[in-house]
Amino acid sequence: MATQHSRSAARLMIAPATILLLGWMLIPLVMTLYFSFKKYLPLRGGDLGWVGFDNYVRFVSSSSFWPAVATTLIIVGGVLIITITLGILLALLLDQPMWGQGIVRILVIAPFFVMPTVSGLVWKNMFMDPVNGFFAHLWRAFGAEPIQWLSQASLPSLIMIISWQWLPFATLILLTAVQSLDSEQREAAEMDGAGPFNRFCFITLPHLSRAITVVVLIKTIFLLSIFAEIFVTTAGAFGTKTLTYLIFQRVLESQNVGLGSAGGVYAIILANIIAIFLMRIVGKNLDR
Repeated sequence: MATQHSRSAARLMIAPATILLLGWMLIPLVMTLYFSFKKYLPLRGGDLGWVGFDNYVRFVSSSSFWPAVATTLIIVGGVLIITITLGILLALLLDQPMWGQGIVRILVIAPFFVMPTVSGLVWKNMFMDPVNGFFAHLWRAFGAEPIQWLSQASLPSLIMIISWQWLPFATLILLTAVQSLDSEQREAAEMDGAGPFNRFCFITLPHLSRAITVVVLIKTIFLLSIFAEIFVTTAGAFGTKTLTYLIFQRVLESQNVGLGSAGGVYAIILANIIAIFLMRIVGKNLDR
């Protein structure tokens, strides 16, 4: 049993790391809040004084704000639906005994280690290029006119690119959950005459509910800040401007640090609202 002295020693040893971590998180947040109340234009006069909530009003009343929020939620929702659906199917497939199973699993998780910028450029130039891309040659082989993917189907294209990169993460978590399922339970259901579809709906899927909620929570937090794939493919054009990209435009392109900081506060509020909502769902599933 830990004594008072050992607990005090443990707190003392972890104090430097805790202070460093808090500083790492709190200092940027405090600076963002500070600049959000000021008119700060680095290349056009610098600090022009305190403006109160004017930056918040301007940012939320911008014609780009609500479309950017909607685009962000559409991308997050689309990626979650695709990756969880395909992740479950891949997890069930990889759980089956097959030749070269280890190699197949490595190939499945490989996209997760590709940098977002590289992933976006590969899809843009090798697959979605309307002249020399793989999809263009495939369309011509069937006698169809190639699609301008990043302009005519910009949102579906982005969702496809991001889903390809995040699918391995969902697959790994779900595969672990599938492998923890009691084989005797499945065998008993099969002996009772339950078909594959019924076994999946009433045994496998309920068992995966906890893993699915964890995947949804973690991925949503990261997907709300998606940026690199948009930057290297559409640059926010054709209706692909997310909230993160809108903040980037305000800070770097318009050189308005105060307005961009106000947008950053809105992004933090949105992320926390969604995170709290998802945490409640996760908590309910984990308590079952």
